[in-house]
Amino acid sequence: MVETYARPRFGEPREPKTPVNPGNRFVRVIDAATGSHARAIGFLLVCALLLLLPGFFTIPPVDRDEARFAQATKQMVETGDYVDIRFQDDVRYKKPVGIYWLQSAAVHTASALGLPRAQLRIWVYRLPSLVGAIGAVLMTYWTALGFVTRRAAVLAALVMCASVLLGVEARLAKTDAVLLFTVVAAMGAMGRVYLAWQRGEDEAHPRWSYPAIFWTAIAVGILIKGPLILMFAALTIIVLAIQDRDASWLWRLRPLWGLMWVLVLVLPWFIAIFWRAGDAFFADSVGGDMLSKLGAQESHGAPPGVYLALFWITFWPGAPLAAMAAPAVWRARREPGAQYLLAWLIPSWIVFEAVLTKLPHYVLPLYPAIAILTAGAVERRVLSRSWLARGSAWWFAIPAAGSIIAVVGAVMLTRQPAFAAWPFIAASLIFGLFAWWLYDNNRAERSLLNALVAALMLAVVVYGLVLPSLTPLFPSVEIARALRNVRCVAPKAASAGYHEPSLVFLTGTSTLLTDGSGAADFLSQGSCRFAFIEQRSERSFVQRAEAIGLRYRVGSRIDGYNFSQGRAISIAIYRSEGSE
Repeated sequence: MVETYARPRFGEPREPKTPVNPGNRFVRVIDAATGSHARAIGFLLVCALLLLLPGFFTIPPVDRDEARFAQATKQMVETGDYVDIRFQDDVRYKKPVGIYWLQSAAVHTASALGLPRAQLRIWVYRLPSLVGAIGAVLMTYWTALGFVTRRAAVLAALVMCASVLLGVEARLAKTDAVLLFTVVAAMGAMGRVYLAWQRGEDEAHPRWSYPAIFWTAIAVGILIKGPLILMFAALTIIVLAIQDRDASWLWRLRPLWGLMWVLVLVLPWFIAIFWRAGDAFFADSVGGDMLSKLGAQESHGAPPGVYLALFWITFWPGAPLAAMAAPAVWRARREPGAQYLLAWLIPSWIVFEAVLTKLPHYVLPLYPAIAILTAGAVERRVLSRSWLARGSAWWFAIPAAGSIIAVVGAVMLTRQPAFAAWPFIAASLIFGLFAWWLYDNNRAERSLLNALVAALMLAVVVYGLVLPSLTPLFPSVEIARALRNVRCVAPKAASAGYHEPSLVFLTGTSTLLTDGSGAADFLSQGSCRFAFIEQRSERSFVQRAEAIGLRYRVGSRIDGYNFSQGRAISIAIYRSEGSE
């Protein structure tokens, strides 16, 4: 076999001499894509769109976080108030304003381009997440170029692009995909500065580009999700300073000018919200949200080790290779590149495992470091040949399990076997099987590329075909459709027993969330009023209606499943007498 790389140290990238496995079609595609930076970027853009777009436009609003973010943004657009953050009449101060500004810009742009009812299309609010996810993939490529060859950088970006966790976050209108973009940009810029110092490059003509990227990314990250981005940078710096017994390279980041630039970018809104709400924002975001995560916030508590267990799913299809790369990465831990990437990864991972509140997306900003370390081991052909190599079976196991779950879920919820998904299921299983059967240390790249195609087919199945068809999981869509079909003008609505944010987003900000008794009082206040009464609240509604002499009519009933609460629901639509 022709030797492909000269096995560079992490942080000393070299270009490949000859292509790997020239007879393999997928590998030939990579050969062509890595011929230049422009080709590599174009190739990654196409792959990102193929992997991230299935289901992007068709999956309904997802409760609860996505719908809350989207509704708060919708209220900003409706009121023209881009300082305060509210969900109906309640303040929403858990996160800063950055994501709401980005989503508002997306809504205004879509409206200006003539998209009808742009404010009610959830995919418009998801656009910042999609752009953030694609940006994170490209920034992973850019960051990796400082550590590995162009070919390995493309592989690292592909692994990141195909990861299950990024695929989920790219399709949700919330903060995490955009935060990932800012973290990778900041850590990539800091990594370039650190490696330049390690190599002893002359600082007679300092570069301002990397410090500018670093501090701008820090500022945007703070506006997106508060000071969390500072944790990744600070822990990395502390660990490197301890290992090197020297932190003089930090001056190359221009910290004084950088901090001033951060303050220029973030202070105006913080001053504006303090002027508007006093210390309520800081009390809710720092005390109510950030510090409460040290405990089991909102029943999301879990013991240490959960992220490591979830890693096998959330980082698939890169997880098997990451496990096989781990021994080689640890042996190379004193090399400058590996040292930096491990300093980015390990301290923050330990913090997340130690904190009681655990949600899968918290560790997403650490995945680019894993992807780059894994790609470096692949290009140097130093993957473990021990029992860890048996993990290659995971490339087939996930498509098999995911396909079974998708089909069974479709049958249980819709009584339909999802025949349209079966060809893609077959393709996913075939490519996953090839990735497993063809694996060996010298052809790891070929197996990974087969696994990436399996991931694409699985994304089409789960996101593109099955999830949008599971209408019982999205009862708010059916309720909103029923409300749009009424004949009276300007209908008003109340909901009892079903208070999901998606309902407010789809039926209007003025939708009243109440109980059965309150819904009866609401209907009594005029015509063209509708009450959505969940079955458990019907008794109190009827009792109150009889007590006040309310005349009403019963409309359709919507059966579904509230996955936020994990139970089946049945919602009846009541109309005040006189509405049509």
